[in-house]
Amino acid sequence: MKRSMKMLIPAGIAIIIGTMFVASTFLFGNALDHSLRQQVSASFGDAQYAISQKDNGSSGNATTVEQLRLDRIRAVQGVSGARPDVTAQVEFSASSEGSHTSTAVISMASPGGIMPVQLTSGLWPAQSGETAIPEQLAQRIGAHVGDTVTASVSADVSMTGHSETKNLRLVGITKDSAGAYAYYGGAAIVSEHDFAELQGLGQSGGFADVPLSAAYVSLDPSSSEATARTLAEINRILPDGFHIQNRAAIEKTMMDNLGGGQVNVTTTFILAFGVLAMFVAAIVIANTFQVIVAQRRRTLALLRTIGAKKNQLYVSVIAEAGILGLICSLIGVGCALVLMLLLGLSGIDLAGARFAFVLSWPVFVVPIVFGLVITVLASLGSARAATGVTPLEALQPMEAQSKKRAGRFTRVISALAIVLGMVAMVIPAVNTFRSAHGQMAAMSADASLQTLGLAMLGVMVFFIGVLMCSSSWMPWLLKGIGALVSHIGPASTVASANIQKNPKRVASTGAALLIGVTLVSCLGTGAASAKETMSDALDARYSVDVQVSGSKLGSADVKKVKAVQGVASASLIPTTTATLGEGDERTDMSLYEVSAAQMTQTMRLTSQQQLTHGDLLVPQSFATKDYGLAKGSQVKLSTGNAEDGSKTADSHDAREFTVVAASFRGVASQNSIYGIVAPGTFTASGVSGSTYEIWVKSDGTQAAGTLVDNIKQALSGADGVSVGGSIAVRAQWEQIVNVLLMILVALLAVAVVIALIGVANTLSLSVIERLRESATLRAIGMTRTQLRSSLAMEALLISGCSVIVGLVLGTAFGWLGSYMVFSQFGSVAFPLNWSMDAGIVVIAVVAALLASVLPARRAVSTPPVAALAEA
Repeated sequence: MKRSMKMLIPAGIAIIIGTMFVASTFLFGNALDHSLRQQVSASFGDAQYAISQKDNGSSGNATTVEQLRLDRIRAVQGVSGARPDVTAQVEFSASSEGSHTSTAVISMASPGGIMPVQLTSGLWPAQSGETAIPEQLAQRIGAHVGDTVTASVSADVSMTGHSETKNLRLVGITKDSAGAYAYYGGAAIVSEHDFAELQGLGQSGGFADVPLSAAYVSLDPSSSEATARTLAEINRILPDGFHIQNRAAIEKTMMDNLGGGQVNVTTTFILAFGVLAMFVAAIVIANTFQVIVAQRRRTLALLRTIGAKKNQLYVSVIAEAGILGLICSLIGVGCALVLMLLLGLSGIDLAGARFAFVLSWPVFVVPIVFGLVITVLASLGSARAATGVTPLEALQPMEAQSKKRAGRFTRVISALAIVLGMVAMVIPAVNTFRSAHGQMAAMSADASLQTLGLAMLGVMVFFIGVLMCSSSWMPWLLKGIGALVSHIGPASTVASANIQKNPKRVASTGAALLIGVTLVSCLGTGAASAKETMSDALDARYSVDVQVSGSKLGSADVKKVKAVQGVASASLIPTTTATLGEGDERTDMSLYEVSAAQMTQTMRLTSQQQLTHGDLLVPQSFATKDYGLAKGSQVKLSTGNAEDGSKTADSHDAREFTVVAASFRGVASQNSIYGIVAPGTFTASGVSGSTYEIWVKSDGTQAAGTLVDNIKQALSGADGVSVGGSIAVRAQWEQIVNVLLMILVALLAVAVVIALIGVANTLSLSVIERLRESATLRAIGMTRTQLRSSLAMEALLISGCSVIVGLVLGTAFGWLGSYMVFSQFGSVAFPLNWSMDAGIVVIAVVAALLASVLPARRAVSTPPVAALAEA
């Protein structure tokens, strides 16, 4: 190992990167699990226990604060505090600004640590008439500590059905760091008395009558015996159907309810790429030990001559691989620990998940064992070759044996795998085509999943077959490419000849790079296809970005919305509720009056729609007999309103409409079905008292949440305004493809890096083997520049061949996967991701040139005489 240290370094780097990847995966999974547990139990604050219903509230019986006996629980020895889990939606406004917005409100409890939000400035509310509100809320309404704010509850959200208003003095600003009330942007704090008054319970039992389903309890730090006695006393006090549990138990239950181990699924998913990286590393390791054994043939032969047994030589190679695997695996785990520690200290927040430094036994055991086993397995072939060395064979070149042992069996198996893989890919593709074009019954979700699984299995079998026979087709392909480039000059001629000397090793090196390039190209092509294919689907499903509803919206509000940064256009849209059908078959339906120009400006439609009076435009999913809206049929709608504005079926004669279907959905409506009519329809139908909405189209320059918040801010002076729409969901879907692609490419980049290390390793080993040849070339007049050029060309040929084949296979696989997944949404796009393909080629070229630097440096730095003597 001491004599071969320079040769072992590339293999060691491959092991370090692979084990570092595996260890980092477990560390990331631990951090993700820790963050999710903190998020699901964010409402605990510093409480260690929670009181909840044993049957998870399935009984449906409401329990009040008084019935839960919280006063008695607070008086139990060892209890430092108890907070009822009560929440209400309250609208806050500041008289100085005239703006208002809604947020969640919770009751104050002592001590402050039991609260689920943190106090950033000021004080906690200590008495009635005081409040603490979130930072964002304070900024939106322009309130500061010491100001008076107005809290009001509308009748539709009040517990008693009556609206309530109360002036409160702002004494503190809060921050929801754990995300317990992320939907509201935080939570405001009021006293229990004020909470009850805002809910209309001030004249009755007060806060004791507030319903709840859970409470949080904080205990004083004490011995386990004292804690057990305190918990037993609390359980004795609790009413039937309730019990107290510790935080860890509830976190486990809530994590299970989230999906049965999402963290484990995520970790396993990422770990699969770690296994791939280690597989590529194994190819690099196998090549390294193959050449090491080849170089030691004379030494091994002499050892056999003086009495060394075959098993001793076998064990010596295995031991060398084990030592290399163990040392490099330890280094890889250490690098992963340092990386995660630095990420944790940096405070990076990834969508709420923080890089907490959480250790567990798999972080250490799995990568080390995995790295050790992979290294030993990769060396078995070379160890077996070492046992077959005889003094006579030591004088023969290594390639003489390789040619004798040509694997006919391997070629047969690889051909069979290619044929079976093609069959497994074609059959699902044909069935998917027939299902999408109505030539067979539509496949169920389970059938679609099974078909996709069969196609993926076919891809894997086909690819494995291609890899198994790479030693046959890759040298042939390299020979053809080499014949073309050999005319460039002597350096190219030498490079082309050198590649043919050890086709087996060159093929295995190229296969390692082929794996990474194929997977990256497949994912890139699939993502590009997904973007183009899903673009129309997203336009149809999420047609209106933002919808603003309110009782008194007008042109002035539209101007305010248009002035918001990130708004491309906005229009005032009249809306009313109509009745579809007659008698017992009547169904409420929302109607919107939208002109063709407004559709273009505010809606995302795959095609332009021209409506005439009497047309009813509905989504294609509604244009069925099940909804009574068959495409092209005549339907009757009663659109009249009584004098008080309420809809009545008989206030006007029903009017007939012709149903027109179009690709649009995602319109937020108070009714389950909705449609669009031409301007003037409401007037012609005698509709009075129709309301208005503002439909907004984003220009894409602002994040969805930011745009909605800015629109809310612009309309904060209007009463009863609600801002919603599909922009957040649409943006989320658009980001999913980009984020997944970024993550997957980053994961696969590890395998590509290891493969490129293999290219450098192959060149280094070739230089070591060809010292006499290089010296001879130098002796007959080949310059150092030409020798460097020949090695660079050799690297470019190996990398270029792998990249070309990888791009072709990856693109084909990406197209197949896209068709299998997205054919149900309509016409599937089959793009060529030129930018990504060009990037892969550039990276491969640059990496190949860099990989040839050190080997070339060694080749040209050794004097011809010394090289001849050493060889």
